[in-house]
Amino acid sequence: MMQRSSSGLLKHIAGAVLVAFCGAGLAVAQTAAAPATTAAVPAYNLDADIQRVLKTFDVPGIAIAVVKDGKVVVTQGFGVRKLGDPTPVDGKTLFEIASNSKAFTAAGLAMLVDQGKLNWDDPVIKHLPDFRMYDSYVTAEMTVRDLLTHRSGLGLGAGDLMWWPTTTFTSDEIIHNLRYIKPATSFRSSYAYDNLLYIVAGKIIAQKSGKDWGTTMREWILDPVGMTATTTSLAAHTAGMNVSAPHSKINGKAAVVKPMPVANAVGAVGINTNAEDIARWMNVLLDNGRLPTGAGGKEARLWSDKQAREMWTAQTPMTVSQPKPSLAATRPNFMAYGLGFQLRDYQGKLVAMHGGALQGFYSRVLLVPEAKLGIAIFTNAESGPSLNALQYRLLDGYLGVAPTDWIGRIADIANEASAKEAARVKGESTGRAKASKPSLALAGYEGEYEDAWYGKATIKRAGSKLVMSFARTPDLTGEMEHFQHDTFIVRWKERNFNADAYATFSLEPDGTIERLRMKPVSTETDFSYDFQDLLFTPVKKGK
Repeated sequence: MMQRSSSGLLKHIAGAVLVAFCGAGLAVAQTAAAPATTAAVPAYNLDADIQRVLKTFDVPGIAIAVVKDGKVVVTQGFGVRKLGDPTPVDGKTLFEIASNSKAFTAAGLAMLVDQGKLNWDDPVIKHLPDFRMYDSYVTAEMTVRDLLTHRSGLGLGAGDLMWWPTTTFTSDEIIHNLRYIKPATSFRSSYAYDNLLYIVAGKIIAQKSGKDWGTTMREWILDPVGMTATTTSLAAHTAGMNVSAPHSKINGKAAVVKPMPVANAVGAVGINTNAEDIARWMNVLLDNGRLPTGAGGKEARLWSDKQAREMWTAQTPMTVSQPKPSLAATRPNFMAYGLGFQLRDYQGKLVAMHGGALQGFYSRVLLVPEAKLGIAIFTNAESGPSLNALQYRLLDGYLGVAPTDWIGRIADIANEASAKEAARVKGESTGRAKASKPSLALAGYEGEYEDAWYGKATIKRAGSKLVMSFARTPDLTGEMEHFQHDTFIVRWKERNFNADAYATFSLEPDGTIERLRMKPVSTETDFSYDFQDLLFTPVKKGK
């Protein structure tokens, strides 16, 4: 998953890396499966930095992979796979990498272009005739390229509630319901991160291959690259496998939570991998799709130089924000989205990167082509600041930049932002009209409500309280607490969602309910909880 304010902004994309020169050597564990070289390793203590990050940002476990000049330098784990269990993370521990799967989908389409089975600028309806967007003009003009570039006119994360958290929608239902989501801007006019169109892209790959997306990724990319431990579905994970557990904050403290299967969102998310396998993937990306030379020295590749350039060519401009003064050195001169990658510069060099987030996991992959440098960071916690700190620290170390205490600076800014947001939410609560009452008796709010693209939700009384339940999302159920007037706050039973939402009712002149609108209480809520895009209306009896 991404862009958002504070910690929520860090779901899918963000970036940068760090490395301090503070020790006499590098504490790195290597394996026979991922041979290493120390020729390009800066003199710093990686272990000390990561132990500090684990503690500072309350992260149970981290895996790091670094490749340089075609060699694997680091594939190492730190911390534990699961709180309460001492089993350590290592280079073979699987993590859900979420939106870092988008690069695999982009690569799959690039391979189809090389094979002559489609062109980047083909209309989507040429390959999926039933595809529809809300606007008929956009339907006709949307190209395969547009699916990957976040410029469709959809709002940030629009429609994500059809797959996040785990729903009963199928991929085909999600694609069908795109036609009911109203655009936030005009077509191709601005950047807004989305996931649904990558689900469409995954559908095209499956259609062309005649197999599902996961099987296609296995046959086309994972096996040729040597990513033998990588999976494309949580269903493939069995007891005893070296898999990290997800962790989310509950009441401000990291806790183990259940995994969030999202089989209906492949193309956008779906890859689960480890440090050793991602190192192989980064080397292939840095070598423009070439595979390691096999027996006989014959070159083999997955995609052409032309398609490699296409993926790392700016497609959609992105706004460059002004960071806090202490982070001024991280400000890029440009930012854009390519095909499955965010593009920016750091220290005068192009960086192709992406972030990923699912419940309990954050990840980041950074590639610096000019330096032949690749860095991957996986966490089993929802901590964007921890990724940012390590990103800049590692980049600085491998690019020869004087060290900066990014860990301390980013921690200070994250703490400040969280305190500011907590104060804002508290201010809304204390400033509300406490003496106000709902316009209706609680029974007046009961009933079934429907949104054009999501479908139905119900509100029922449970004792003296109202309970809201989303029909297609089993875990999205919560008590409704009166806030003021005809606005309630839905407190989800799954407290690790950290996504409580306002629910505001509007009434008809006769006192019946006309509509129900929602929005997250906190700006730190992950943007895939796109409650603000819903427009619920009462389902009339007999409909």
